[in-house]
Amino acid sequence: MTQARLHKLLTVVIAGTLAGVVLAAAALPLALVLGLGFSTLAAPYAQLPEHLVTPPTAQRSTLYAADGTTLITSFFEENRADVPLTEVAPVMRQAILAAEDARFYDHSGVDLRGVARAFTANQGDGPVRQGASTLTMQYVRNVLSSDPTLSETQRRAATEITTARKIQEIRYALALERELDKDQILGRYLNIVYFGSGAYGVAAASRRYFSTSPADLTLAEAALLAGLVQSPHTDDPIHGDADAALERRGYVLDRLVETGAVSAAEADRARAEGIALKPSVEPDDCAAVPEGRDDWGFFCDYFTDWWKAQPTFGGSPDERERTLRRGGFRIVSSLDPDVQRETQQRVLAVYDTQSPHALPTAVVQPGTGRVLAMAVNRGYGLGPNPAGQQNRPDTVNQLVAGGDGIVGYQAGSTFKLFALLAALEAGAPLDTRYVAPTKIVTRWPVSGPTSCDGRWCPANADPPSMDGERTMWTAFGRSVNTYFVWLTEQVGADRVVEMAERLGIVLRAEEDAHRARYGAREWGPFVLGVAGTTPLDLATAYATVAAEGVRCAPLPVRTITDRAGRPLDDARPDCRRVLDADVARAAADAARCPVGDQSAFGRCDGGTAAGLRERLGRPVIGKTGSSEGYGTETVVAATPQLAVAAMATNPDDPRDPAGRAVQAEMVDGVADILAAALRNQPVRDFTPPSETIARSGGARRAGN
Repeated sequence: MTQARLHKLLTVVIAGTLAGVVLAAAALPLALVLGLGFSTLAAPYAQLPEHLVTPPTAQRSTLYAADGTTLITSFFEENRADVPLTEVAPVMRQAILAAEDARFYDHSGVDLRGVARAFTANQGDGPVRQGASTLTMQYVRNVLSSDPTLSETQRRAATEITTARKIQEIRYALALERELDKDQILGRYLNIVYFGSGAYGVAAASRRYFSTSPADLTLAEAALLAGLVQSPHTDDPIHGDADAALERRGYVLDRLVETGAVSAAEADRARAEGIALKPSVEPDDCAAVPEGRDDWGFFCDYFTDWWKAQPTFGGSPDERERTLRRGGFRIVSSLDPDVQRETQQRVLAVYDTQSPHALPTAVVQPGTGRVLAMAVNRGYGLGPNPAGQQNRPDTVNQLVAGGDGIVGYQAGSTFKLFALLAALEAGAPLDTRYVAPTKIVTRWPVSGPTSCDGRWCPANADPPSMDGERTMWTAFGRSVNTYFVWLTEQVGADRVVEMAERLGIVLRAEEDAHRARYGAREWGPFVLGVAGTTPLDLATAYATVAAEGVRCAPLPVRTITDRAGRPLDDARPDCRRVLDADVARAAADAARCPVGDQSAFGRCDGGTAAGLRERLGRPVIGKTGSSEGYGTETVVAATPQLAVAAMATNPDDPRDPAGRAVQAEMVDGVADILAAALRNQPVRDFTPPSETIARSGGARRAGN
């Protein structure tokens, strides 16, 4: 006996027995009646599991851009999105009842008349022609077979074709009809049933086969979908037997006429339409971002990494990913399509996708940490690359945010900010003076070309413009190496390292992390940016200064709502004060100098990106940086509303220098990104620091 025949015959036999009808009792094999026992059949209704009332079905989660309407992608194990019954066309409701349970509104979970009809139709040794499972019983079976709280083995056991399991299914159906009204059961059934071609529920099926909503289904479309439920794997007209699907549609149309739901003329017109499929495919995961927008994939990838790090969604990264793929969340991300487009265009104006050098760039909002754009001159994907080019022209490596083996790039003099902050926090004023020599011999032991008798002895890059008496303003503006190396000696290299980490610099390289933990006091070269970092980390650090000392963890979302429409707190910015406000204001005042702005005290006298302020046309702070031999070039800039960081590097071969010349293009690009993103926003200035911290300093100021 086949499994399908056994399933249907068990339904007929056991339902008849439970009902106590004479016809079914007479039809039962004597051994089965004796085997079940009258005490089993007479037992009270089963305790109804909560998940039958509120089924924990897997639902598709959707990720939108910041406007709340532009779809970035979806995530799902089962392509399903629940809809209320009121949003399902009446003809679809009629079609599914005609196909599966015409007496649905007349029985109480088990259809005695259907049992008798099915028993008569299925006499003999031929195939089972008619089943007796009501729509309520089918719903119970569907819930048990897809319960995500059960393992695969448990789900199979819950729906195996045995007498005991069939009795439980029938008793659950009877109990469910006491708990829910008919429309509630029908709505739940339409949301859980499988329609083939990967479409679970009527909403997904409407889009998959006809690119429409369930509210707009026509008679022909509804009849086709209803016909698929019996054999969704084989009758699927996209990948399966289209003729069988057409035949089943005809059966449903005939049943609709028999039940009086439609007229014969309406059914004939629908029958004449043929199968007018308009298939659509729901995007799944980050490789399925909209066509022509594969640059969004890097943001999407960062979002999934962020999600998998949130304990709210599970106890492990794998569990959190399952939650995303099954939870039915509506996620409005922080990605601004206009800012992303502008950022991507500026990146591509410097390097095209075939260039060995990459320009990963991040745009962050001070005060919230929301990430508005993540761009790089690479395609997001797993397409084959030429030998030796792991990240060109396509990659799924996170070049902008780091992680998964990407430890970052040396940011050069942008790290001088952390020495400046550490000194200010220790009580030094902005007017701290030091006669900067061309070269400084430190106490830190090193080897190699920057060693003088075993001691680190860095030099200024351009002695004529850098040597001489400097303050924090002028030293930061002209990027005087020896001044900041001396300053680091005064406050302690460990405090500089701690400051960087406090502001959001994540030391991903194993060697960097080890030195920060066990040898920070001897890590003097840290101040010149020898540790790896990423554009996102660097933008976050400078955004902290722009936000007057409030650091916000990078955040890729604006809102998250669960399947019930409830907002989740995980979308709220995670911010805390990490710097005294006056310390942050003082650092911002000095950071005006490198980018051509002027400090509140008129103390800037030149900068390494002096044209940025004029090109942008509003107050701005920032810094440039070059690693040893110009291997990496970095530009970071911030206003009170936005921070942008860009880093030029060869991610496949760090020995291939970006070269000094690219920095000027990067400065213009960063200015243009800020200008475009802030075009319709008011001009805001930075609050000047106090006279005390500017000129005389004082006691140590607590930052966190």
